[in-house]
Amino acid sequence: MLDVLTLVTGVAALLLAAWCGWAAYRDQPTKDWHFIGMAAVSALALIQLVVGIVQLARGEDPEQGTTIFVAYLLGAFACVPAAGFMSLAERTRWGSVTVAAGGVVLAVLEVRLFDIWGG
Repeated sequence: MLDVLTLVTGVAALLLAAWCGWAAYRDQPTKDWHFIGMAAVSALALIQLVVGIVQLARGEDPEQGTTIFVAYLLGAFACVPAAGFMSLAERTRWGSVTVAAGGVVLAVLEVRLFDIWGG
């Protein structure tokens, strides 16, 4: 796996979490700008998914197993969009809290992906 991509995705996820956490602190729901941030973080996760699958197709193997690696890749890719859709259902500060939690979860998944690959 590309260590730089994992780091950038994790940092972007934490920045999104802080931004949405600040909105929740100010008693604001998610707004259009937050969804643009979610799209950017989701694009990074999609790039990571593609890179991970390409590396597996080239014959490289993660240390802790291919199945768990692919499962974590898919979970990382789906994490922020799922939180974004849930925030649409809750148009209060709790929608922002949901996205902030999704960002933290994605950052933790990035650390785990790094470990699974053998970092």
